[in-house]
Amino acid sequence: MKGIILAGGNGTRLQPLTFAGSKQLAPVYDKPMIYYPLSVLMLAGIQDILVITRSTDLPVFRALLNDGRQLGLNIGYAVQDEPRGIADAFRVGADHIRGEQCALILGDNLFHGANLPTLLRRSALKLSGCVLFGHEVADPQRFGVAEIDRRGRLVSIEEKPRNPRSNLAIPGMYFFDTQVSDISGVLKPSARGELEITDVLRAYLEQGTAELVWLGRGVTWLDTGTHESLLEAGTFVRDTQRRQGIRLGCVEEVAMYMGYIDPDDCHALGSEMDRSPYGQYVMERARSFGMGLPPTVLSEEL
Repeated sequence: MKGIILAGGNGTRLQPLTFAGSKQLAPVYDKPMIYYPLSVLMLAGIQDILVITRSTDLPVFRALLNDGRQLGLNIGYAVQDEPRGIADAFRVGADHIRGEQCALILGDNLFHGANLPTLLRRSALKLSGCVLFGHEVADPQRFGVAEIDRRGRLVSIEEKPRNPRSNLAIPGMYFFDTQVSDISGVLKPSARGELEITDVLRAYLEQGTAELVWLGRGVTWLDTGTHESLLEAGTFVRDTQRRQGIRLGCVEEVAMYMGYIDPDDCHALGSEMDRSPYGQYVMERARSFGMGLPPTVLSEEL
């Protein structure tokens, strides 16, 4: 399965923070925002990842992530200079997908939960059509909303409805089979001039191949697209790390746990940041993993 991180857009809701660069490069407590969605794809077993961003931000992402080789990944880049909608990612990333299954995640979404890595890999393995995820929220009118029947089957999808039929919001993470390029290729722009991800999901729903996976109350989902939610996300990361002694979105540790790199490689990456608490944590986790201790990502990290 290929992965795509959509890290474009103008970040207008975060201005003036985004005048100088992409919001996905903004810090969420102790690391760049993009580390969190990147770690999600890695935990889903995905190593071939495309980052879609603006041309002005591309050199900075390259400087941060390089080609991904240091993490056992293959990271490529593509440009989307104008916000043409989430579904435009499948057109921009057509050469990357090349008829394979694909996971798309928005670069400003943060997920954390004990069972989430297992849920992601299970969803990827049994994929037949598309998988979208549901998460209960207090204000569903701000999001795409999924309606399910009594058996838990998906029956409708609405984009930011005034009168939501449920409180199940659809987070910015989706798994698609090989049809997604063809489906997105015939989409027409919506009234706001964008290619809507909701239209892609509805196409699968009409085929009867759209599955909703409920994330459950044990999973935290945060959209960091506003000043308030960015602060909330940073506070959540800080408090969770302090209480549990772990690092959320630690891509070096995830790479080691997944077997993409070995403990020596992980330790070397940490030593490049040995004056920071983050780098010291990476080195400590590499030493612990090398001694056979269980990785924190197994049950806690995302």
